[in-house]
Amino acid sequence: MARTEQVLVLEPQHELKFRGPFTDVVTATLKLTNPTERNVCFKVKTTAPRRYCVRPNSGIIDAKNSVNVSVMLQPFDYDPNEKSKHKFMVQSMLAPYDMTDMEGVWKEAKPEELMDSKLRCAFEMPLENDKTTELSSLPKSSSTSLDDGEGKKIMEECKRLQMEVLRLREENKQIREDDGLRKRKVTSMGAPHSSSSGMATSTMRDEGLGVRVLAFCVLFFVIGVIIGKLAL
Repeated sequence: MARTEQVLVLEPQHELKFRGPFTDVVTATLKLTNPTERNVCFKVKTTAPRRYCVRPNSGIIDAKNSVNVSVMLQPFDYDPNEKSKHKFMVQSMLAPYDMTDMEGVWKEAKPEELMDSKLRCAFEMPLENDKTTELSSLPKSSSTSLDDGEGKKIMEECKRLQMEVLRLREENKQIREDDGLRKRKVTSMGAPHSSSSGMATSTMRDEGLGVRVLAFCVLFFVIGVIIGKLAL
């Protein structure tokens, strides 16, 4: 006699995928949905019971409800050349209206009342590109977090350097003002002093340029400190 067609909807339908590395327990989720108006009993069986832990491995799914089954693959030495022969079977049957003992119902069930669906198992190892993508998609807070003490030190250093830059700017401004006064004095004194005034002006310009270069160096240092800390 032909088997009754499975009433449960399985997600996934045909294959359970387990993604490595397999040095720790790897879990795949199987969703069982009961679209009928009756409660449905279910059991989850496997051809390799020592390799998997299934929770829940049996139970009742109420009408119009779903159950998530966790299939946990135990750690093992993965061989990419070995294809998985493990399989799972979801067995189900409509629950009797007067059911009191689920185990007794399974024992007394007639073959034509049982429904089943089979799923293959597939093992996959992540590619190197996938690992890089996973790392780059991590939140910055998890990969670049700083403790409170280190953060305070950086902030104090930035404030100190900012004050130094402001001081250098004020000195540079004063130098430019003094340079302007000297130019005006030289102009009023006449040509004989043009040579010496030119040298003074050149000297002051060099000093102003040096201050600006120093200010830029300080700014770059601040940026380098912050980037260096965040890269740790």
